[in-house]
Amino acid sequence: MRLVIDQIRGKDVNEALGLLKFSKKHAAKQIEKVLNSAVANAEFKSRESSESVDVDTLYISHAIVNEGPALRRFMPAAQGRATPIRKRTSHVEIILDAREAARVRRSTTGTKASTSKASKAAGRKR
Repeated sequence: MRLVIDQIRGKDVNEALGLLKFSKKHAAKQIEKVLNSAVANAEFKSRESSESVDVDTLYISHAIVNEGPALRRFMPAAQGRATPIRKRTSHVEIILDAREAARVRRSTTGTKASTSKASKAAGRKR
């Protein structure tokens, strides 16, 4: 799951859905369902708060996979033994954000912080 999540982290929603649709990994199908659910949730919240959200401007701002509970099973083995099998599960978390709003926030706060650090560093060298 983490290999597939690493591929789509930070990408636009449409680009990520395209990658997931044609991926050969088995986990891509489950992650695609979670991403479609996140898009539907974003649309619902925008309608509920009377705001307009364009799906084309959404991107994946946060995507992680955590370990879930493991199902413990046993498989018969040679000489009457039993071999343990752990069927692992995972928790997928995807958070979307609008691309335009993120650019505006980063450009206003990012330039001020970088110029002040640069001027402080230049003052110390002299």
